Amino acid sequence: MIPQPHAVQLGQLVRDNHSALCAAWLERAGTPSIPAHCARFLQAFAVAVDDPQAGGIEDRAWRGMRDTLDDITRARAGGGSTAAATVAFVFAVKQPLADLLQAHLAAEPVALAATLRTVDAWVDQLGMVALDGFQRSREQIIARQQRELLELSTPVISLWEGVLALPLIGTLDSARAQVVMESLLDRIAATHVHTAIIDITGVPTVDTMVAQHLMKTIAAARLMGADCILSGIRPQIAQTIVHLGVDLAGVVTKATLADAFLHATRAAAD
Repeated sequence: MIPQPHAVQLGQLVRDNHSALCAAWLERAGTPSIPAHCARFLQAFAVAVDDPQAGGIEDRAWRGMRDTLDDITRARAGGGSTAAATVAFVFAVKQPLADLLQAHLAAEPVALAATLRTVDAWVDQLGMVALDGFQRSREQIIARQQRELLELSTPVISLWEGVLALPLIGTLDSARAQVVMESLLDRIAATHVHTAIIDITGVPTVDTMVAQHLMKTIAAARLMGADCILSGIRPQIAQTIVHLGVDLAGVVTKATLADAFLHATRAAAD
């Protein structure tokens, strides 16, 4: 628990000198910073320190400050800032606050020292909150980008009326298999196709897990009313599937995407 300095009305002091603090902070930050972030930080900081129960920043009095700092770090993470620059930005407010307190409490050295220690501890803790928030935001951004890349790497292509193709390239792991299934089922539901071609020409290897993912996708497509054709069965993949004992009973397989497309159009004509 950090003791609240009662010798000075810190919240009111920050509000009264808000513009000057922002200007000094931005000048000292040394990295591209948005004035609105400084303004929001100081506003939330003033509200938190006004609370007589404001101890460590894990206390309820600091909830608004923590939420504000999360918003700021999320914006900085999305804007391309780094974790080090974000923490340095928060720490840069120390000196402007210290200068303000020294000017206000010059005649009360004991109160000045106690207040400086408290404010310094608060800002240190806020820096750690900013670091944690930045890392969480970056992880969320990376996770979203990875999912977007997965979606881009599994395009569902309309080949003909009622015929879709899903060409797969690269390794098919559990995460990507889920995206594959969702993408294919969404398109089947939206377009009411009768045939979906899953082409694995670009899949380097087929193991038990990959085979299971493919069979689950085919089964799900059938439940949606679409027949599936598995194309791109190269000789080595055919041998692997046989060796693994994968049951492809009832699944139409073709060596190439062209063969699969020809089969689909003939079936539709019949």
